[in-house]
Parts: sequence; structure tokens; C-alpha cells
Amino acid sequence: MNKLVILLILLAAVLFTAGCTEEVDNPNDTQEIQVKSVVENVTDLEQINTSVQKGPVFVKVGAEWCGPCQQMKPILSDLAAEYTGKATVMSADIDQSPQLAAYFSTSYIPDSFVVVGLENGEYIYMQEDGNVTTDRFQARVLGVMDKQVYEELMDRAVLYHENAE
Repeated sequence: MNKLVILLILLAAVLFTAGCTEEVDNPNDTQEIQVKSVVENVTDLEQINTSVQKGPVFVKVGAEWCGPCQQMKPILSDLAAEYTGKATVMSADIDQSPQLAAYFSTSYIPDSFVVVGLENGEYIYMQEDGNVTTDRFQARVLGVMDKQVYEELMDRAVLYHENAE
């Protein structure tokens, strides 16, 4: 009888501690520490003006109810991670910031563009061919494109910014 009680106690102890084997991640491990990159929510032009002083600014104008805009979210997150420290990735919602939609004359969403500078109160935009313009309509990308299209545009914008310094 004593052996049975001791055996049951040992079995209970083993079962009780079996769930306590979870490993805790150690931030000092040699694992890759990921840099937090964020797609910034832009609500006014001042945010763009401040960011463009540091580097190119990718802006996507869209809405929560827009299916193609939602498809762009992972692309924007990837771009934000890829260009951390080189460029800023922003997203503007036409319902939350109608003044931005009006300023940029947005009539179709998603509508994306890259601002590479600000001269005499006018934005300078990067075109897909690598040229710059103050005409946003020549530089905008309408709809959802392959991530590569945005990467090429961003690469050109980063290069332009580096050469302008």
C-alpha cells in the first residue's frame, strides 16, 4: 500500500511538472534580432514634410474598406522593413484624412507615390523611370502592383536622395 501511494505521488509530480518545460527566448542568444519597422499612418502633410528631410517617403492612399488596399498591407510592411533607415513608408486613409485625399487629388485607390524632396513648397516625386517631377500624376502608381515594382521605385528614390546629399 505504501509503495502504491508513493508511486501515485511521484506520478502526480511528474505530470504536474511536465507542463513546466517551456523554453524562454533569450534576447542575448545569437538569434537574429529583428528591427521593428512600421508603416506610419499619415494624417497631415507635416508628417510627410518632416520625414522627407530624412529620406524618401513612400505614401499609399487608400481605405479600410478597399480590398486592393488591404492586399497592399503586407507589401507595405515588407517595404518598411526593407528600407528601415533609408526611407519612410506611410499609409493615408481617405476616410480618416479626407484633406490629404483632396490635396493629392485622389480619385482611385490604392494610389501610391514616392516623395523625394520639397522645393519651394512643392513636392518632388520619383517616377517609375527614375526621373523626378513635381507633377504627382506622372509619378503615381495606381492599383496593386508586384512588390518588385515598388522596390525598384524605392531603390531609385534612395539613390536619388543619396546623390542629392
